[in-house]
Amino acid sequence: MTAVLTRRPGLSRIRTARSPLYPVCLVLVALVTTAALLASWVAPYDPNAVDLGNAMAAPSLEHWLGVDAAGRDTLSRLLLGARTSLLGPLGVVVFSTLAGVAIGMAAGWRGGWLDSVLSRSTELVFAFPGMLLAILIISVYGEGLLAPVVALSIAYLPYVSRLTRSLVLAERERPYVSAYQVQGHSALQICLRHILPNIAPVVLAQSTINFGYALMDLAGLSFLGLGIPALTPDWGRMVFDGQTAIQHGYPLSAILPCVFIVLTVVAFNVVGERWADRVARRTP
Repeated sequence: MTAVLTRRPGLSRIRTARSPLYPVCLVLVALVTTAALLASWVAPYDPNAVDLGNAMAAPSLEHWLGVDAAGRDTLSRLLLGARTSLLGPLGVVVFSTLAGVAIGMAAGWRGGWLDSVLSRSTELVFAFPGMLLAILIISVYGEGLLAPVVALSIAYLPYVSRLTRSLVLAERERPYVSAYQVQGHSALQICLRHILPNIAPVVLAQSTINFGYALMDLAGLSFLGLGIPALTPDWGRMVFDGQTAIQHGYPLSAILPCVFIVLTVVAFNVVGERWADRVARRTP
């Protein structure tokens, strides 16, 4: 029995086994991550500094990517926005992976009624749209990054738990598990010390794919004006704020964050797909 990575609909699978696209995307992921980490030091201006007298200015030597409708430097907001735009998906991936692995491992190892209860519970989450859950939680708890991260973590949890369950079911049939049981190892020891390291590469590949989708979902919430406070630099929020500039014939402040979102999502998905392909080829 071979587990198959769970992929969400929306982006078709990109085959990168012999394509230069993978190293390019890997470099792009590294650059975006570095920009997010060093944004406070490399940003040329305060991202929230308003200069209405210079609003919607074209790119120049002082402002390389121009200025938005509020007179804020676009490059600085893109750099600082990378931090928020990556931090949210990272939280979604970490929380959903930890909870999903725990639930999937318990269901796959114990089986029986526990497996039925946990499996039916995660299937209920599939029936409830993640974006709608995020909007409901944001309406209750107000602005902030925590509410949408928690909501999307719940929405992404079934993808990880179902994958983990199928992997654990396959690992349980291997001879080494029976050998450790005969030696008196407990179920917790076998799961944490032996099964978990064996399934970790597949789960990490799935989490990388989930990261790109989580980034897209959080950017969509920010565009709707939900979750991220108005003064916090964020790519989705920048698209929302750039609508005014588009109406005045200056679309650059809205187009640039869109380009960054698309390139980052594609890059993470290509990297995740490549890791998934490598794991699939190595799986007997």
